[in-house]
Amino acid sequence: MFSYDPYAELATLKQFAPLTVTSEQLRDGQPLAPAQWGAGGGPGGAGSDTSPQLSWSAGPAGTLSYAVTCFDPDAPTGSGFWHWAVCNIPASVTSLAENAGAPGGALLPAGSLTLPNERRLTSFVGAGPPPTTGVHRYIFAVHAVDVARLELDPQSTPATLGFNLHFHTLARGTLTGTATTD
Repeated sequence: MFSYDPYAELATLKQFAPLTVTSEQLRDGQPLAPAQWGAGGGPGGAGSDTSPQLSWSAGPAGTLSYAVTCFDPDAPTGSGFWHWAVCNIPASVTSLAENAGAPGGALLPAGSLTLPNERRLTSFVGAGPPPTTGVHRYIFAVHAVDVARLELDPQSTPATLGFNLHFHTLARGTLTGTATTD
């Protein structure tokens, strides 16, 4: 059904140990809950840009922080659509509460850095696939990182984070939700 998996493509450049990622709201390969859609969108118009709760297995020895991203490779842009990008999550943290991606980051661990998404918001933006573009995948990736802090400009793009993660990731796991308006 889907032919392009950006994380599989990255794995051809550098192998990472696996992390197990789970969620109370999201099941791998299943539709996103209404709350994970963009505000006013989703089934029944119930979207609220609420990031799902996420948990992950501890990273391997040398893990000093984590990063969490959400990417839609199926957006009709030619370059996908970044919904969320958070880094510098302390190594002692192996879960984020539901709605940790809310504006202001009050539910994120101290020291975490949320980068602007495609809408230039430093918060999670929910699903909103345009009509007639088929099923979209929303890939939540957790990266175990070998430095305590990635020294990024707070206005950096998620793609810049991804570039830095390529060189500092020890392990990665993903959990994918889907959405469609078709």
